[in-house]
Amino acid sequence: MRRGFTVALTLLMLLALLAGCTVQVPAAAPAATGGDQAVAAAPAADAVAVGPGALPVVPGKPLKIGYSMPSATHGYMARAIYWAEKGMADWKAQDPTIEFVFVTADNVNKQANDIEDLIQQGIDALIVFPFDASVTSVVEKAFEAGIYTIVMDRGTTKPVYNVYLSNDDEGYARTGMEYLAKQLDYKGNVVIIEGIPTPINTVRVDAMKAVAEKYPELTIIDSQPGDWNVQKALSVMENYLQKYDQIDAVYTADDDMMLGAMQAYKESGRSDIKLFLGGGADKRVIKTIMDGSDPLVTANVTYPPDQCATVVSLAVMGAREFPLPGFYQQKLPVRIILAAELVTAENAASYYFPDEP
Repeated sequence: MRRGFTVALTLLMLLALLAGCTVQVPAAAPAATGGDQAVAAAPAADAVAVGPGALPVVPGKPLKIGYSMPSATHGYMARAIYWAEKGMADWKAQDPTIEFVFVTADNVNKQANDIEDLIQQGIDALIVFPFDASVTSVVEKAFEAGIYTIVMDRGTTKPVYNVYLSNDDEGYARTGMEYLAKQLDYKGNVVIIEGIPTPINTVRVDAMKAVAEKYPELTIIDSQPGDWNVQKALSVMENYLQKYDQIDAVYTADDDMMLGAMQAYKESGRSDIKLFLGGGADKRVIKTIMDGSDPLVTANVTYPPDQCATVVSLAVMGAREFPLPGFYQQKLPVRIILAAELVTAENAASYYFPDEP
């Protein structure tokens, strides 16, 4: 119940006050103010932004914000980078005294080196979407140095951050598994294709198994890692098809892996699988649901990549010690979990963003 309250309350505030959008541009020089430290000019206090993507007014000192995340090695991360750049661009347009240094890495060692470099550049805030949790030690170094630190999604092995922002991995997997179970009339053989071994992957798989255990005739017959990669998931699915004569549904909790698994299935010539369920609301999958063009794909669960824009707002507010409007606490919440929502033909249009990669 505590988690549900946290999700609902946080979402209410974030939807009203936070945003997403930007690029990497140096800060403009602040105007002189007779020797006093210059700060960004702020509109009147009653000029409060409302609605998703509307930026709050956050006056304060000029900021240098470092942002580190994985490279676009798969579709979801390409969308995440799109929203990160949008979040930075939106804030840059509103407040030219904010400078962003944005870096991506195709492996965890490069990301660790990138973060070390950002620390040396004298940043005021650090945003990290970890390649995996092994970057914990270098993130801790930033946190212990007094840099306002926000960790996202895949997490760290200990709480070395001011704020942790993520989607609801437990709710994400539970919502999907409950839908899948209902579509199968609560019986059948299910295979899972997992992501990279990380804390969030563990949470997801545990949630799937917990749902399946409620239904005695619903069996998870195998679960193997596909590393959130199309080709790896295709290979895993090929092995499943050779190993099992009867598979009723495939759950990947990731749209890239689902598309790879579907390719393997369709090339096999088999006809036993009734449902494929991915996750993350890839625009190709959402369009398929909207059009009803593939009976194997009838739903999805959101895992919004626009969290990568929202986090920029949190970094600005946190580094400037600006509380969430409407909250009585001075500091931002330490953990912010965004809700997972079921997408079906009835509401798919609301989750279709054609400009995403």
